[in-house]
Amino acid sequence: MTDGNMKVNIAGVEFKNPVIAASGTFGFGREYGEYYDIACLGGISVKGLTPEPRAGNAAPRVAETPSGMLNSVGLQNPGIDAFLAQELPALRAKDVVILANAAGRSVDEYVYMARRLSDSAVDMIELNISCPNVKQGGVAFGALPQSVYDVVSAVRKVCTKPLMVKLSPNTADITLTARAAEDAGADALSLINTLTGMAIDLDRRRPILANVTGGLSGPAVKPVALRMVYQAAHAVRIPVVGMGGIMTARDALEFLVCGARAIMVGTANFSDPFACPRIIEGIKDYCAQHHIADINALVNTLAV
Repeated sequence: MTDGNMKVNIAGVEFKNPVIAASGTFGFGREYGEYYDIACLGGISVKGLTPEPRAGNAAPRVAETPSGMLNSVGLQNPGIDAFLAQELPALRAKDVVILANAAGRSVDEYVYMARRLSDSAVDMIELNISCPNVKQGGVAFGALPQSVYDVVSAVRKVCTKPLMVKLSPNTADITLTARAAEDAGADALSLINTLTGMAIDLDRRRPILANVTGGLSGPAVKPVALRMVYQAAHAVRIPVVGMGGIMTARDALEFLVCGARAIMVGTANFSDPFACPRIIEGIKDYCAQHHIADINALVNTLAV
């Protein structure tokens, strides 16, 4: 598709193509930049950021599962100050959209992160609401519509950047949390985050992960992700970015057909460092073969 349009627009931000590297799987782009020019990507959602540096959870914190992986890394990151001083300038030198994934343990921490990032050179904030609310007994912010509304509305009051909210699949009804985020002022949604799971070492009769449970990702979650993206995209008016088990261009295109405006590639980066550029080229090839002049023409075309 040499002459076709691959550009997509999400909440006023233009991406050169619909493929975004997912948070937590791409670091800050430095390592993958040694393999290829990361400017070929539509965007990069950086490693989840918190107000202070975090060392993450104890090891072991990664386990392979059938058709996927479990992780309990625990938001290991250098903290917002180090990101702004050391990582963001290097990323800003690249011709790529930068999404800052922001996390926190309380509403106040989310608000603090939004203030700091709103004054920075990032293009968009991706609010990670799968974090436990320490003031509510550790229940994740994204689990209940009311808590989604509370944190997003508080952030919206101080956030001057386009605000994307990353939804947790660990909820009773994804459409309710999607609508709550929209009602609270979100400009876009991304989903799904990982599904909670665990793995057992039967010989030792112990959990494999030191944290006992972790987040399941990879091809195993794709059917669930497709279903939730389809439901969310039809429940809200704001753009939806889909993710969950995307390994190939055909996987990515399925999410677009289900209603996603763009997609994020996560776990695939671990098994193939070239996953993102390979998927971009595959999407171009598909569009050329099917005489699709504009990638946006595929969005929400599922016949049901």
